[in-house]
Amino acid sequence: MLIASLREVEFGYTDVPCIQDANVEIQSGEFVAVTGPNGASKSTLLKLLLGLLKPWKGNVFLSPTNKDGKKMRVGYVSQHIAAFNGGFPSTILEFVRSGRHADGSWFRKLNKDDEELTEKALRQVGMWELRQRKIGELSGGQKQRICIARALAQDPDILVLDEPTTGMDQASRFGFYELMHHHVKERGRTVVMVTHGLSEVAAYLDRMIELEKKEDGGWRCCTTTSCSGHFVPVG
Repeated sequence: MLIASLREVEFGYTDVPCIQDANVEIQSGEFVAVTGPNGASKSTLLKLLLGLLKPWKGNVFLSPTNKDGKKMRVGYVSQHIAAFNGGFPSTILEFVRSGRHADGSWFRKLNKDDEELTEKALRQVGMWELRQRKIGELSGGQKQRICIARALAQDPDILVLDEPTTGMDQASRFGFYELMHHHVKERGRTVVMVTHGLSEVAAYLDRMIELEKKEDGGWRCCTTTSCSGHFVPVG
């Protein structure tokens, strides 16, 4: 099932486009990495797929329903979201639990299912035992883990992750790749992830979208399936 796509998309932050003629397809139940040099508009590509940015030209599609015909749930962890300052007042548990309000009212009383999903997400990233600790007390890698846990707590159909392993040590990174592989193969979720560590994660992937330098100075998008276009550095 086609879950998201770009068709002949062009976009830029100034009067000069950073993405041109981009064609991307994301299918349900696959693990896809987006990789390329710094400045190659990888984060912009994710935001366009999610509808967070409006293209100048072309069409963006994000399925409103999942493969079961229910409302599509999206978990998104943006780049640098884990940069909480030392005074952030929330506990880990409170922060991850807030993900259960993503599809409903903030005033809704959380139920047993909400609590179970919150606990499961925290256990999956190895942070359950620290759940009462204040977020501002955590290391960078720990903050990244709880952001991932919050996205998992939403019980998403698709996880869109922008450099999610930033701040993690090698053991934590490989544990994360195993976790995402499990969610794709055993739970049928879709994972789209921006990464610089392609050599580490390659064995877990179904395919990749790679942004490579073109001879004329721009960028091109290469993948084993349907993706084309060129990407120009933002700055």
